[in-house]
Amino acid sequence: MAGGSSGVSFLGVVLLAAILLQTVAVTVTVLYFTNVLNTMKETFARSSVSCLTRADLREGYVRSSTEGRGDPCWQVTQQLHTLIEKSLSQRYQREISSVVRGEVSRVLPSLVMEDRAPSRPNVAAHVTGSLAPKVEREGGGSPGWRVQGQKISWWEGHKGLAFLQDVRLVDGELVMPRPGLYYIYAQTYFRHTHREEGEEEEEREQRGRPMLQYVYKKVSSYPVPILLMKTSRTSCWSRDSQFSLHSAHQGGLFPLAAGDRLLVTVSNASAIDMDERSSFFGAFLVS
Repeated sequence: MAGGSSGVSFLGVVLLAAILLQTVAVTVTVLYFTNVLNTMKETFARSSVSCLTRADLREGYVRSSTEGRGDPCWQVTQQLHTLIEKSLSQRYQREISSVVRGEVSRVLPSLVMEDRAPSRPNVAAHVTGSLAPKVEREGGGSPGWRVQGQKISWWEGHKGLAFLQDVRLVDGELVMPRPGLYYIYAQTYFRHTHREEGEEEEEREQRGRPMLQYVYKKVSSYPVPILLMKTSRTSCWSRDSQFSLHSAHQGGLFPLAAGDRLLVTVSNASAIDMDERSSFFGAFLVS
């Protein structure tokens, strides 16, 4: 019994000694690698400063591009120089641009004012001809108005080539949303069909009549529409042809107020060919 107890005690002492020895070895290893890491950090910091100053800590030198192309320190410094040059170049360009802009604004202030002017919202409309019942077209006059011609009220504002941008189309009239200088244009396409047999008195009278187109402006402060543009054309029609085609076009710049209305009248509304590429009417804001 005594021999067995002493053997167990000896084994415990040996195991404890092994654990202590392993602990000491681990501690020494950690201290060693910590010291190595600190040394590497210090060396790297000193090397970084050396790269930035392009000088060795022991003796100053400057390598040529051929000699230092494979040196990581040389590559770092070259990248740093490139970054600095790019930053300075951008700064000088901004300063030069501001100086040039100041001189331009002093000599030609209108150019700078145009650049700084806030962009106006787009205001435009282009309405086109659309097919309408013959009764509506023949009855397209303007009862009670002191205007010339017959009003065209069957314009198309959304289909095909037509569009409305911040402008309303009400009963064939364009309603302007805001004041400004507008370019207004209109074109109507007259198509007269000839009869194959005989010629009535009304048709003979139409041959000598001019084709007229009017553009009017309606304002709330004045009871009568104001004539803006007028164009006319008189043509000789051949009796041998089945029909005759003639167009009337006009356009111009006019100041308009918010709520003003634009409309087109013609001398003979029933003779208008309302194809969208032949007859159209529009306006857009210039300034």
